[in-house]
Amino acid sequence: MKKLSTIVGLGVFVFSVSTMAVDLPLKVLPDDEDREHWLPEQVNVPGRLEALQDVTGRPAVKYQGTQDKPLEIALIYPSADTSDFWARNYLAMTKRLDQLGINYNTTEFASRQVEHSLQSTYATQIVQDADLYDYVIFGPSELAIQGDNIEKLSKTEGFSTYVWAFHTPLKFLEKQPAGWFDFSSAYGAIKICEYMLDRLGNDVTYALVRGIPGITDNQRSGDFKECVNTRGGWKTAYEHYGEYQNSGGFDGTSRIVQAYPEVTVIHNANTAMAMGSSEALVAADKHKEIFSTGWGGTGLELDAIRRGELNATPMRMGDDVGAATAEAIRADLEGRRDELPLVFLGRITVAHDKMTNSELDALQKEAFRFSGINALKR
Repeated sequence: MKKLSTIVGLGVFVFSVSTMAVDLPLKVLPDDEDREHWLPEQVNVPGRLEALQDVTGRPAVKYQGTQDKPLEIALIYPSADTSDFWARNYLAMTKRLDQLGINYNTTEFASRQVEHSLQSTYATQIVQDADLYDYVIFGPSELAIQGDNIEKLSKTEGFSTYVWAFHTPLKFLEKQPAGWFDFSSAYGAIKICEYMLDRLGNDVTYALVRGIPGITDNQRSGDFKECVNTRGGWKTAYEHYGEYQNSGGFDGTSRIVQAYPEVTVIHNANTAMAMGSSEALVAADKHKEIFSTGWGGTGLELDAIRRGELNATPMRMGDDVGAATAEAIRADLEGRRDELPLVFLGRITVAHDKMTNSELDALQKEAFRFSGINALKR
């Protein structure tokens, strides 16, 4: 940061971009040697994540300090791709900064997800122009490929670096960025597991419509499976890989209905498969007999819940990543960086068919309170 002090209440806090080195992990896990990254629970001081989640979900509290000039914020992210994650969280961050009364300018360095070298070029450019920026937000095209650029940015004096869309700090980094901001599929898996155990009880026979083998499905499907099997004594009758496609959900569910009549629950690992699954259940007139889930709490899923064709889904509060970044900036300006978690995880709640339409509407409004519930114009 160029600004050396800020007045908060009656006190004066002096701070710099450097933070006290912390030996990671704070907590050792049995499978540490099998991973090249730390998990959030290994790097976050207890209570800090929950505190930032709480602040992010509450009305903004105005920044109490003074600014000599607007903050300069650079964003390197694959916003040229079709996903609206980046645009929505840009809107969420900037609108929250406006609410906080923090003045800022932004400079965007856009790329597509596959343009790894272009992101490297941008990172090098920002490092060379370090005196121009106060904060750099980096949305890596792919975590391992961009690891060196994350470290290069994090080591540069003059600005603070935040990483978007990943929540797995790389072990090899000599200096971690100031924060990682993302949603956790593992966290969502536990949320939906706990809800279903509470609602459906123990000893349930179920099936999984999984995505593609890999870390995301390992968490969304694998962690859910581990949770319900271990804690509820559930029995897995069948697992179908639907490749995150609508047709995969339809085909997998059709097979389950025909070959596994003992199944009373189907857990789907994304929206597309959940929509295909619900279509198959309706076609077989089984949607009132078999409990089915989605993933993410998209508008399509909420509409299916309203129609009685889907029972529950772990719903992300989609604008949390951007809003939490703004709150982290405020905390940093107020000399409270040591109150922040290293890894922020956006809130995930369970939307379900026991809710009224007005309750579902309220959840949808909260999730996209800054970026809006309608599709973004590109």
